[in-house]
Amino acid sequence: MAGQVQPFTWATRFGGRESLIEHRTSIEGPGTSTLEDMLRLSIGLEHPDDLIEDLVQALAEELH
Repeated sequence: MAGQVQPFTWATRFGGRESLIEHRTSIEGPGTSTLEDMLRLSIGLEHPDDLIEDLVQALAEELH
């Protein structure tokens, strides 16, 4: 899914103006108690419709 989201930036920090997405288990590595399919989102100043559309298309591609 990393290559499928456009307005979102993959990051481990949060609190900026841009929308960010994080896959915690990729950062924590083996032995983590974080669920494998959990994504953390931080919503920035982009238009909500753009963010929703991007997530819907990325998740649809991931499920196929």
